[in-house]
Amino acid sequence: MALRLEEIRSMVSGYTAQNTTIATIGSHSALDICDGAKEEGFHTMVLCQEGRETPYKRFRRIIDEIVVLPKFSDIASPEVQQKLRESHAIFVPNRSFSTYVGYDAIENQFRIPLFGSRTLLRAEERESQRNQYFLLEKAGIRKPVFVQSWRQIKNLCIVKVQEKGRKLERAFFTCSSPREFEKKAEERIRQKLITKEDVEHAIIEEFVVGALFNFNFFYSPLNHETEFLGADRRIQTNLDGILNLTADQQIEAKLVSRNIEIGHSLATVRESMLEKVFEIGDKFVTATQMEYPPGIIGPFALQGAITPELEIVIFDVSPRVPGSPVLEFSPYGKHYYGHFTSTGRRIAMEIEAALQNNTLAQVVT
Repeated sequence: MALRLEEIRSMVSGYTAQNTTIATIGSHSALDICDGAKEEGFHTMVLCQEGRETPYKRFRRIIDEIVVLPKFSDIASPEVQQKLRESHAIFVPNRSFSTYVGYDAIENQFRIPLFGSRTLLRAEERESQRNQYFLLEKAGIRKPVFVQSWRQIKNLCIVKVQEKGRKLERAFFTCSSPREFEKKAEERIRQKLITKEDVEHAIIEEFVVGALFNFNFFYSPLNHETEFLGADRRIQTNLDGILNLTADQQIEAKLVSRNIEIGHSLATVRESMLEKVFEIGDKFVTATQMEYPPGIIGPFALQGAITPELEIVIFDVSPRVPGSPVLEFSPYGKHYYGHFTSTGRRIAMEIEAALQNNTLAQVVT
C-alpha cells in the first residue's frame, strides 16, 4: 500500500522536543547527523549492518542507541519500523539508505517520517526518467553536453559506468576518440571493474575543465530560504595517488584510475562568485518544487566545476545529505548563525524549530 502524506503528518502530531529521536543508517554520514543532533539535545539512534557497527560504538558520546541488523535492508522490516515508531523517530536519509534499502521500499513500505523529500531521492539515479539531469535542465543550470554514442566521441569526454559489485561507486574514465573508448572499456572489463552490459548503458559527457567544487546547500521550508553551507572537494582513490606521480611515472606504471570517494577536504569560494553559487541553489530548489512537490527539504549538493570563464557547470546532484563532515568548519555556516554549523547540526536546528512551532509536518514526508 502506497504511503500517504496524511499518515506521516498524523504520526508526527505526537512528537515533542523531549521524546523525538533522530535516527539514520549506520553509514555514509551517520556521525555528522548524530553529532549535529546531540548539539541540539536530541536522542540519537543508528541502525547498522552486522559487522559495521564499530565506528558508532567508538563514538559513544553522540550515539545513544545502536540497532544491529543482519542486513541494511532490514531497516524496512515491520519489526524495525515498530521500534522506530515507539522511539518517535525522524529518519534522516543519505546515499547508503537509498542504495541498500531501495527506492520502492522507501516510497511504499518505510512508514517512518523522513526528514526531506521522499520521492526526490530517486531523481539521483541517472537511469530514472525525471532524473537529476532533467531537474538541472528545468532549473536552467548549465550541465555538460551529452554524447549520444561512444562512436560520436570527438573531444575529451568522461565516461560514467557503474562499478561492478559496488553500487555506491562509478568507474569513470576519460577518452578522446572511439578507439580510446574501446581500449579503456575493454581494459576495465578484463580487470573485472565493470561489465560489458554496464558499458552499453554508460553515460558519456564532455569533460569540463575547471576547478572542482561540491556546493552544499540547505533549503528551509520554515523560512523559505536557501542557505549555502559551504564547499568541499573529494579525495579519491586511486585517482589522487596517480595524480601525485609525474607524467613519466604515470606512463610507466600503466595504472587504471578509479574514482572511489574516500574523504573530503574543505574549500572556499571567492566572494565575487558567491552570487552565482546562490543563483544555482535557488534555481534548483524552484525546479524541485515544480517537478517534485513539495520540493527539496533540507540539505542537498550540486557538484561541478568553475570554468576559466567563471561559469559554473554542474555534473552531479545529491538530493539528500551530501556526506561532507568537513562542512562543520566552513565559514559560510558560521556567517549565518555565529557558530560553526555542520549539515547534521543544521538538520537538527530545523527539526527543533519545527517542533517548537508545531510545523514538523512541513519538514518531513
